[in-house]
Amino acid sequence: IWLTFVCNIILVACTQVGVWLPSPEYLDETANAYNHIFSYVPRIVLGSLAGFLLGELSNAWFMEKIKIKTRGRWLWLRTIGSSAIGYLFDTLPFVLIAFLGIVSTRELLMMLAFQYFGKLLIEAVFGTPLAYAAIHYIKRRLKAA
Repeated sequence: IWLTFVCNIILVACTQVGVWLPSPEYLDETANAYNHIFSYVPRIVLGSLAGFLLGELSNAWFMEKIKIKTRGRWLWLRTIGSSAIGYLFDTLPFVLIAFLGIVSTRELLMMLAFQYFGKLLIEAVFGTPLAYAAIHYIKRRLKAA
């Protein structure tokens, strides 16, 4: 987590230096494109870090609360239910910090919807079955030991 955080800061610093540095006249068009694209990096990284922190913390908190309420049963409810909350706290800050004021409201809402439901679909189709498989494998290995 800390390495990712530091790498993101280095990314922002390096791309920002690239935006500030002068370029030769014959590369004006390329420099303008570079500056246009990489001027968004600080917002995207900040949104990503905020979303990651809020999403992971809320997911873990809700997973624990659901586990207590269900007395450890219904793993599928914990994984998908906590993810539904966690992805909301991950997607909302990311999209708003990274793109608010840059894209239209319609595009912003489309980004929010596609990212949120896409993540939730991946969790339901892949994440939860993999969690069941991993737990089954670990329990089987512990019994054998």
